[in-house]
Amino acid sequence: MSEAAPRIGFFERYLTLWVALCIVAGTLLGHRWPSAFAHLGGIEWAQVNLPVAVLIWVMIVPMLMKIDFGALRQVGRHWRGIGTTLFVNWAVKPFSMALLGWFFLRHVFAPWLPADQVDAYIAGLILLAAAPCTAMVFVWSNLCRGDAAFTLSQVALNDAIMVVAFAPLVALLLGISSITVPWATLVISVGLYIVVPVIIATGLRAWVMRNGGQRRLDGWLARLGPLSLAALLLMLVLLFGFQGRQILAQPLVIAMLAVPILIQVYFNSGLAYLLNRRLGVAHCVAGPSALIGASNFFELAVATAVSVFGVHSGAALATVVGVLIEVPVMLSVVHIVNRSRGWYEHRRAR
Repeated sequence: MSEAAPRIGFFERYLTLWVALCIVAGTLLGHRWPSAFAHLGGIEWAQVNLPVAVLIWVMIVPMLMKIDFGALRQVGRHWRGIGTTLFVNWAVKPFSMALLGWFFLRHVFAPWLPADQVDAYIAGLILLAAAPCTAMVFVWSNLCRGDAAFTLSQVALNDAIMVVAFAPLVALLLGISSITVPWATLVISVGLYIVVPVIIATGLRAWVMRNGGQRRLDGWLARLGPLSLAALLLMLVLLFGFQGRQILAQPLVIAMLAVPILIQVYFNSGLAYLLNRRLGVAHCVAGPSALIGASNFFELAVATAVSVFGVHSGAALATVVGVLIEVPVMLSVVHIVNRSRGWYEHRRAR
């Protein structure tokens, strides 16, 4: 008897619609009441906007609670798939995004973009690509019938690497792009939005598991999931409220920022998928490998962009565009992976 096809939840399925509605609401509210959003944007400590920081913690911690870092013991079981994903995530994706940002934003779209924001837009794209996805990957992996052990161990390994590699990689790419790197703020962002949430989430997960096991953890995640999504949507209202007038003055900016993001998603997912096929990796590993290789931890990217460049910056706007297109684009990649399974396994069977 065949296993029932996994399903994406109602809120996740229509995340793009909710994001679009929040963008419209935030933009209109920011245009109508700019002074109120200016006041919220000014509530800062050590260059960190506190309202956005609180929302990002509420959003990230439940997602990180899904990750069992004990799964790192299983890394050796799928070393070819994990090696492929690490190569794409850390050696290809950030650099390809920096190149695409330079090509499209400094050259192709330059006449239509505000010149004083081009550097910030590129920085936002780099932040987006330098953080491999953590939470939504579990949804994509389920939809392509991916190996759960591989997905968990890969995500745990990526998160462990992010703790030490995210800040240096971003600084390197911003330096290559001739963008000033505020090192102190970048390091604070890594501590606030990676290290501290990982510690809190790991501690909460361990406590729940000791006092109720997996069933109780699943209950916690089910209750916290909508809260996490609500924090994401409210944060988008704030971010677009901060930039309401700029967006209404430049409505094509979002479309132009989406172009390099779309290209890098399809390029990196295709590269990971083909490399896994070349190495003879099983489809149940190659599918999530391709999806992890292409998707982004946009929550971290948004948080870092706000901390480093400010809530009104082009960097914050660029990372939010990643949220807008994440779901439909990744669902299309899932569709391609599922439809091509016969072609993929035909090569391996010969």
